[in-house]
Amino acid sequence: MSKNTDNEFKVGIKAYISLIIAILFFSGLFFNVEGKEWLGAFDFTSLSGKFGTMLHPEKNTFVGEGGNSARAGFIFALSLIPTVMLALGVLEIFTHYGTIRAAHKLLTPLLKPILGVPGKTGLALITDLQSTDAGAVLTKELYDEKQITKKDLIIISAWQYSGAGLINNYFSIGSALFASMTVAIFIPLVIMLVLKFVGAIMVRLVLNSIYKKDFINE
Repeated sequence: MSKNTDNEFKVGIKAYISLIIAILFFSGLFFNVEGKEWLGAFDFTSLSGKFGTMLHPEKNTFVGEGGNSARAGFIFALSLIPTVMLALGVLEIFTHYGTIRAAHKLLTPLLKPILGVPGKTGLALITDLQSTDAGAVLTKELYDEKQITKKDLIIISAWQYSGAGLINNYFSIGSALFASMTVAIFIPLVIMLVLKFVGAIMVRLVLNSIYKKDFINE
């Protein structure tokens, strides 16, 4: 192994600490904790905030109602900018302290056998649990920097697309059904998380069989 490669994967205590903080920040564990709302100061979704409402508060945001075509799409795209900017800014801080290297070293033994992707994708997967936009941006950045292959990109996208923004959507939208649920609240969440892996594994099997020739040169 070359000297450069050794340095690339040399991980110090600061990298591991930053990885733990990043996981807690993007995982949603501190999102809307009852009785301890102050923990939201350390949560990605809470810091992202939300827009005000218009006219009909129960269904309208600043995007308004009744928009269509390119104009409506443009306004919706604007709503994604704050979340993406925050995610990228925070990621740059974590990257400076070696979070990506620590994730690669710790998560590769887990993700490589299951999904066939390197551990450095772990942060993007964790981020997707709260924000589909931020998770997609982190994944694109990994691909643009050639840290992952095209096959990795497809498998990761399959994982993210299924139950996107899982924790955020489950506790914000699904909470309306909590009172009528006959099982513990965490059980559906665990099932959906497992199915995300099932879907990604199926995509991996298809890529390694039917479309195997498309990735021979990677």
